[in-house]
Amino acid sequence: MITVCDLSIQFGGSVLFQHVDLQFNPGNCYGVIGANGAGKSTFLRILSGELDSTKGYVAIKPGVRMSVLKQDQFAYDRYPVMDTVIMGNQHLYDVMKEKDAIYEKPDFSDEDGLRAADLEAEFAEMNGWEAESDASRILQGLGIDVSKHYDLMADTDPRDKVKVLLAQALFGNPDIIMLDEPTNNLDIESINWLEDFLLDYEGTLIVVSHDRHFLNTVCTHIVDIDYGKIKMYVGNYDFWYESSQLVQQLIRNKNKRNEEKIAELQAFISRFSANKAKSKQATARRKLIDKLSVEEIPCSTRRYPFVGFTREREVGKDVLFVTDVSKTVDGVKLLDKVSFIANRNEKIAFVGENELAQTTMFKILMGELEPDEGTVKWGVSTSQSYFPKDNTAYFEGHEESLVDWMRPYSEKKDDVYLRGFLGRMLFSGDEVFKPVSVLSGGEKVRMMLSRMMLSNANCILLDQPTNHLDMESIQAVNKGVTAFPGNVFIASHDHELLSTTADRIIEFLPNGKIVDKLCNYDEYLEWKKEQNL
Repeated sequence: MITVCDLSIQFGGSVLFQHVDLQFNPGNCYGVIGANGAGKSTFLRILSGELDSTKGYVAIKPGVRMSVLKQDQFAYDRYPVMDTVIMGNQHLYDVMKEKDAIYEKPDFSDEDGLRAADLEAEFAEMNGWEAESDASRILQGLGIDVSKHYDLMADTDPRDKVKVLLAQALFGNPDIIMLDEPTNNLDIESINWLEDFLLDYEGTLIVVSHDRHFLNTVCTHIVDIDYGKIKMYVGNYDFWYESSQLVQQLIRNKNKRNEEKIAELQAFISRFSANKAKSKQATARRKLIDKLSVEEIPCSTRRYPFVGFTREREVGKDVLFVTDVSKTVDGVKLLDKVSFIANRNEKIAFVGENELAQTTMFKILMGELEPDEGTVKWGVSTSQSYFPKDNTAYFEGHEESLVDWMRPYSEKKDDVYLRGFLGRMLFSGDEVFKPVSVLSGGEKVRMMLSRMMLSNANCILLDQPTNHLDMESIQAVNKGVTAFPGNVFIASHDHELLSTTADRIIEFLPNGKIVDKLCNYDEYLEWKKEQNL
């Protein structure tokens, strides 16, 4: 159990949150949410003891073992993958290494034998003999093949390093697990495995995530950081969201009724205050006005951009014909005679572990790459707008302002229109005149989405559009893609986005082939489970 009492934190005179009183209990999963900059990661650092609060305290029962998802991918470069995971239980790892070091001594003494016996007993008590098999099970669940389990971390792919650090946090059944964005860079299969693992976990789980499906699946409580306060709610993310929207609406309705009543009473007072016969009633109504209050709705730190795609013309009968397309990159055959026909107004999700194949297909569809074999033919009535997975080329070396960067993509060239458009994407005031080269990852994504919206294309292609976005922006993208009446081709790690938008699934397999199913994403996952795929 974790008890938080009168907790406050401020940086440079600015209060991030204050007067926080919470309790976290075993058997529950707490999802920490809030806008970018609200203090989610800071709150986790305070709970874990990495950061001191300005006021108040965090109390954790003595003897409780806590595990925290590490963020430094280079901290374990000199260790093998297996050792890195087992370090999730540092005491177990230390016992294991000391025991091994004693047995390797050439001059093994009686004292060494006694010490080794003590270590063996402690090792067995901590299930040390199961450590490697448990670590291997977690690594495999996260998609890291057995052949890589004894590689050095320094030689491990950065995408796999993230998974190894996550495996480290999950290892050894700790009493408390704290995870900051655990689904980042995970494929959907790994996320599904992680969800199942955490659903079976019996300790106290605290997680920060922008993945709505993940929060809905694993969370029993939501911890919302907003208005400089931290409040806890029972239920998953959707329950919190619907409840918060309902509360806001109730406050607005109450205020509207009160405002109407106040206006009515004020009108009566104005008409009859000079009339002696009505003066008592007017006085009574003045007292009633004093009792009526219009409740102030606090200004949320959450900001929702507007994402809406429009099309200049409808798509005709012929949309897209992909015929026997093959492509080999760096000696690896990513696409092997891939064929499919896109129908009018379909929303197609590209899924699967072979993400490089998905990106390669997007590039071939947009003419950025030529297939080794096969053909791609777009219908004459189609127009395309593309969101690439890597947008570096659009910003690197560019020193023009946001307004000037947008101008070539817009029919209306005047600053007033462009500033208004950027305002809807949360770029306001003088911010629109800063150079695009200094934008954050999330800001670059919003600029790329703005570019797409200005195109008025009837076919939009989105390769991982939610990377670097906060939850509010992800919801805006979800809403925009769902409402778009044209054709959509989309790849994403966001389960909710895929399940609410796609009506057809194309999975890219490791052998370069595809599986093509006319169904939504959840139906596809169920079908795969039935097929044991």
